[in-house]
Amino acid sequence: MTPLPTAQSCADDLLTALAEKNVRDLLALALGHAPPQVALVVHDTGCELTVLLAEAYRRALPDAQVIDFGTVEPDAVLAAFATLAPHDLVVMIQSSSFRLEAYRIRIELFKRELKVIEHVHLSRMIGEQARYYIEALAYDPAYYRGVGLALKERIDRASSARLDSGGAQLVFGGALEQAKLNIGDYTGMKNVGGQFPIGEVFTEAQDLEAVNGRVRIFVFGDTAFMVNCPLKPITLVIERGRVTEVIDTTPEFEAVLALIRAAEGEIWLRELGFGMNRALSPTQMVDDIGTFERMCGIHLSLGAKHGVYQKPQFKRKDARFHVDVFAVTEGVYLDEEQVYRDGAWLV
Repeated sequence: MTPLPTAQSCADDLLTALAEKNVRDLLALALGHAPPQVALVVHDTGCELTVLLAEAYRRALPDAQVIDFGTVEPDAVLAAFATLAPHDLVVMIQSSSFRLEAYRIRIELFKRELKVIEHVHLSRMIGEQARYYIEALAYDPAYYRGVGLALKERIDRASSARLDSGGAQLVFGGALEQAKLNIGDYTGMKNVGGQFPIGEVFTEAQDLEAVNGRVRIFVFGDTAFMVNCPLKPITLVIERGRVTEVIDTTPEFEAVLALIRAAEGEIWLRELGFGMNRALSPTQMVDDIGTFERMCGIHLSLGAKHGVYQKPQFKRKDARFHVDVFAVTEGVYLDEEQVYRDGAWLV
């Protein structure tokens, strides 16, 4: 007699079906993957989410070569990469992060003109967080490309910006750098793909010392690269682009600041990130800071490191830290025109 399906097995089947749909949309609408392009999927089985995603990609890419990372030597994976031609696809599904060689493997794959989808640190997201992650993979091209490109256009011509984090005001008193996009539109870009989920437009002040005021943060990346959510928001006082005072701090946050001070002397505020992923929010959080960075709202970075924008006061070898912090986002203003309200972008 065939056993009846359990509630858990039904839930798992529904989540796998949702993952398959979202993966198919990413492949077709964002990466433009289609025959005769070849696909290679490399995965491990270290957590629930890697197993689920591997199955979703098997269904979405029935002709792909699939390698279980735990059953082969790293050289075998590198050899499989070597068989691929430009514009073929590599998918890497990782409980933590594959250690294949000294370099970052995604960068090497991009050099070979391969398309790349990378899912990393999935073991940090279990239970309900696995569902949030799968939901965050949904790709709506009209939203991401429409709102994303509109945000970039508005950012690029702004002469000032202001963040209202619930009474605390952080003012960017000058123009912003030309915004960069992570919206699943790779038109004109050298590299196709990256780390998923996606959904972000980011910039920073052209003159970092033109940033002043206060910002309340409700999440920060801790020393283990995990989301840390204090019991009450922490207020940062910013003067001429630097953190000069911290109100309602915690021991965990002080540990982060101590590392930055020890390496860099001062604590600079750099990135201004406009997160767009509507599946991630203060009520739908995941523990992996690199994933939560896409949350719909504003995130900032502490520390001198930002590889995209070069500033004359920083030498690359001396800039060590880029720590994401997430603002209580009540309102965002560009040239005093409100572009964010009630959890959504208005452009």
